[in-house]
Amino acid sequence: MKEISEILKAYTEAKSAGKKTALATVVKVEGSSYRQPGARMLVTEDGELTGAISGGCLEGDALRKALLSIHQKQNKLITYNTNNEDDIEVGLQLGCNGIVHILFEYIDEEASKNPIQLLQQLELERKEAVVVTIFSLKRNAIQQGTTLFYREENQILSHNDEVLDLISDVNEVLKSKTSIVKKLQTENENEALIEYINPPISLVIAGAGNDVQPLVKMASILGWKITVGDGRATHAIEKRFPKADKVNAVKPEEFLENITIDNQTYFVLITHNYKYDLAVLKLLLKTDCQYIGILGPKTKLNRMFDDLQNEGINVSEEQLERIYSPVGLDIGAETSEEIALSIVSEIKAFSAGKTGTSLKYKAGKIHDEIHYERSISK
Repeated sequence: MKEISEILKAYTEAKSAGKKTALATVVKVEGSSYRQPGARMLVTEDGELTGAISGGCLEGDALRKALLSIHQKQNKLITYNTNNEDDIEVGLQLGCNGIVHILFEYIDEEASKNPIQLLQQLELERKEAVVVTIFSLKRNAIQQGTTLFYREENQILSHNDEVLDLISDVNEVLKSKTSIVKKLQTENENEALIEYINPPISLVIAGAGNDVQPLVKMASILGWKITVGDGRATHAIEKRFPKADKVNAVKPEEFLENITIDNQTYFVLITHNYKYDLAVLKLLLKTDCQYIGILGPKTKLNRMFDDLQNEGINVSEEQLERIYSPVGLDIGAETSEEIALSIVSEIKAFSAGKTGTSLKYKAGKIHDEIHYERSISK
């Protein structure tokens, strides 16, 4: 989501400057690739790039293809075969062992519901959504491009009525939270990238000490939305956390006020004030937040449980599953920067449904594959 946000910002700046643009999207991958379907890059007519469609090996040639799309005002599908280290077309030794299909879309500012207008809907609400991009690998086929934006409660935006036939598939992707590529039985042999997009992680930190500063900086780099809260008005100030979206000087019993909790909200308690952390934990146990990280040793957590039990609050097994303490992955962290890296890594792994183990011991491919569905009649 961070990449899309940066692309939307870059587009707004380009439009203000009167620059034409094209959007490059990885729509299909066969074999291995640095980026997966849904990766995007915005290109301006003067060669500015925002986002990425590879690790840097394709961007140079992709720039030329994007400029051609802008000049001709047409969508284009380009295929890069990175299995061949002597790829003549690209002129680089890529060695990624895969075939990458990239769609280049000219952004017509006058067109209703152009790709950028559809992607802009993602920032209007913190809700999951699905974006559909239609493409064809057939030579000289018309490339429809980004055609549909969908949210629950019938929030549908599309400039192509035919794509509405995919709504049942769109709903299934929204339910499974897994993107797919589906072949369509059409004259152009079209395929549809039906892409699930989650809102960015919302990290809520109880604590405004010096060790929170690197945590905020790292989370910001990842594009997370960050809220910092602390009872000390001298610490909870925006000047100390310029990368945070909100900084609140707040009593523990009021900590959750004005905070929306959804399935992308993660809490970390790091105040170094036992009573403050305990009070916030007591509030969080009443919510359905899926991750509560608590800094400190196991002895601190056990003391918290004892104090809660003395108040007649018994922590259930389900609640225990949501508490991560000591917070962070075991990477041997000691400094505040290392601890921040440990915490951010654990949250990232949790959000992706991963364990955080070394890729050395992972069997199979690094990335989870996009599912390729059977053809359907239209």
